Amino acid sequence: IIADAGMLVISLLSATEQGGEPIYITDGSMAELIRPALYEAHHEIVPVIQAIGGNSQKAYHIVGPVCESADALGHNILLPELESGALLAVLTAGAYSMTMASNYNQRVRPPEVVVTEDGRAWRLARRRETWEDLTATEII
Repeated sequence: IIADAGMLVISLLSATEQGGEPIYITDGSMAELIRPALYEAHHEIVPVIQAIGGNSQKAYHIVGPVCESADALGHNILLPELESGALLAVLTAGAYSMTMASNYNQRVRPPEVVVTEDGRAWRLARRRETWEDLTATEII
């Protein structure tokens, strides 16, 4: 029930290829959603803004910027060609994203937003962390 209620929204940083395989590098990582790295869990990944018409799709690997071989949110995800800045929704992340998120690799955790069932209203449930939040407990 909770998994279906949540999604992780990530932003496309760049597109590249490695070994002939197309890759989308995003700002979302294994620090925000660890299940694919730990359990090879599959989460549907879709563009937030759906293309109208017959945009061709190909299978992309969706990876994060953490520089770990396990930092992948999805493999062989059918998506259209997207521009940098495009938003992607990683679905069924509700029970697994923020509850299992970490500050691995000095990453601040994203905000949590609650959207009403009809999608007409939203509110901030938890603000985005800051660098000051990360270093607040350090003693010089």
